[in-house]
Amino acid sequence: MNSTSPITVRPAKPADVARIAFYNVAMAWETEKIRLNAYTVEHGVKAAIEDPAKGHYFVADIEGSAAGCLLITHEWSDWRNGDIWWIQSVYVDPHHRRKGVFKALYQYVEAKAREAGVVAIRLYVERENSAGKATYEKLGMSMTHYDVMQRDIER
Repeated sequence: MNSTSPITVRPAKPADVARIAFYNVAMAWETEKIRLNAYTVEHGVKAAIEDPAKGHYFVADIEGSAAGCLLITHEWSDWRNGDIWWIQSVYVDPHHRRKGVFKALYQYVEAKAREAGVVAIRLYVERENSAGKATYEKLGMSMTHYDVMQRDIER
């Protein structure tokens, strides 16, 4: 692959499940040192690809190979009477970082969001991830005044 290879972005398909699941497991380890159950993740990715109500995966290809991906999930805002898209499960293969893969994914998602009448795009970012924050800011995103709280529910 040379540095000028075009990046194409597309909706994920069933053939992408294993690669996306691999990327999700890698992302959890890289960002939080969490070892995810690969079987569970693969089935979670498959469920989202098969059921658009759960979310939409998008894949960035370089020379026919998946270089990165992300997941969009939905939140309804009654305050804004509109859909908010959450970017989740972002991963760019280490061999393709700093080549515009995330930018291509983000621009594709933003265009689709505009077409769909979405009122906002949001994502979570680790507090210490200054490189990620800088990237997101360059694409027009900004920090909000919210912190996220969570309680895990045991299954």
